[in-house]
Amino acid sequence: MRIFISSVRKGLEEERDALGGLIRALGHTPVQFEDFSAQTTPSREACLAALESADVCLFLLGPSYGHVFPETGQSATHDEWVAAQTAGKPRLVYRKLGVTFEDDQQNFARIVQAYATGVFRDSFHDTAELMTKVVRKVKELESGPSPLSFTPLTQPASLRWSLDDARDGASASVPLLEVHVLPVGFAGYSARELEQFGTSLVDRIRRTGAVKNDVALTPSSSQAHAAVSIPASRPRAWDAPQPGELVEVRLHKTGQISLRATLPRDGLGSILDHDALPQQITDLLRFTGALDLIQHEPIVVAIGVSNPRLTQIDRFDPHQSRTRAELGGYMRSFTLQTEPDESTNLAALDTGAGEVAGILSRALIKQHPAAT
Repeated sequence: MRIFISSVRKGLEEERDALGGLIRALGHTPVQFEDFSAQTTPSREACLAALESADVCLFLLGPSYGHVFPETGQSATHDEWVAAQTAGKPRLVYRKLGVTFEDDQQNFARIVQAYATGVFRDSFHDTAELMTKVVRKVKELESGPSPLSFTPLTQPASLRWSLDDARDGASASVPLLEVHVLPVGFAGYSARELEQFGTSLVDRIRRTGAVKNDVALTPSSSQAHAAVSIPASRPRAWDAPQPGELVEVRLHKTGQISLRATLPRDGLGSILDHDALPQQITDLLRFTGALDLIQHEPIVVAIGVSNPRLTQIDRFDPHQSRTRAELGGYMRSFTLQTEPDESTNLAALDTGAGEVAGILSRALIKQHPAAT
C-alpha cells in the first residue's frame, strides 16, 4: 500500500520523521512531502497529486493549522482532507493529546471528528504510542472487510424525484442521470437552517474541487429546497465525445441531496456504459460525501435517468465518437429508476461508494429494453 501522510510539520516533527521508516518496515510505501524531490510544481499541487496515487491517507492533528492558501481559504492538510474524502480514500486520523490547538485547527478537528463513518479516528500522547497504534491499524487494513452494512427498509423511502421536472429546459432533450441520497429518520431542516445551508452550498461545491473556479455557479431556492446549477461545458464539435458532467446539486428540506448529471454522449446520443456508469455514480456519491451535509445515518441511495428512450446501452470512447448505434425505436415508454428496499451506512458516500455504485448501475441497466 501507498500511505499518504498529511499534517503540518510544526509540532509534529518527531512523529512525521518516525512514520516513514515504520511504514517501510511494514512493507508499504510512505508518501510525504519531505521525500519529494525538487520540482517545478507548487508544493500544494504536488501534495494533492501524490495523494491521488495513495491507497490510504494518514492524518495527524497537532496544535498548528498551517498556512492558509488564498485560493481555497484552507490549509494544505485541510485541502488534502477534502481531496481524500472526495476520492473515497480510506483515512486514518490521529489527534495529539496534551497540546493546545489553534482556533482554526480546533475547528478543522471538529470537521474531521464529526464525519460519522469511513474514517478511523484515534489519539496519542507521544511518538511511541502513535507508532504502536499505526502498526495495529495497518495490519487490519491489509485484510479489512467491506465498510458497508445494509438493513431492509420497513417502509418505502419518501424520495423526491425530478425525472419529469420540466423547469429545466435541458431535461426536455438531454437524458440526465439522477442520484438521490436521503437520511432515514432525519427530522429535516427548518426554514432558517435550509437558508443557511443554501447560502453555503456554492462554497461547499467549490471546496470539493469537482468544479473549476472559473465555472459560474447559479444558486436558487424555494421553500422546499436550495439548488445550484452548473453549466455543462461546450463540446469541441457537435459529434465530439463528452463525458458525463454534474449539472445540478439540490438540497431538500427533508435532508435529501439530489444530483443531476449528463450521461457520457457523442454525436449519436447518450450512452449507458457498463463501465462508465458505475464510475460516474461512484464519483457522484463521493462528491455528496465531500459536501459534508449528510451526517445522519442510515441512508438510502437511488438513481434514475430522465428521457430514457433517448439512451443506448453501448461503450463510451472518450477519444472517438461512434459511427453507428441502435437509436431508440422502442414501441412503449419505460422508466429507468431504482426503488430502494434497504438502507446502508455513510460509507456509501466514501470508501463503499464503488460497491454501491456497482449494485445500482447493474439494477438500472437491467431495466432498459435493450438489455433483454
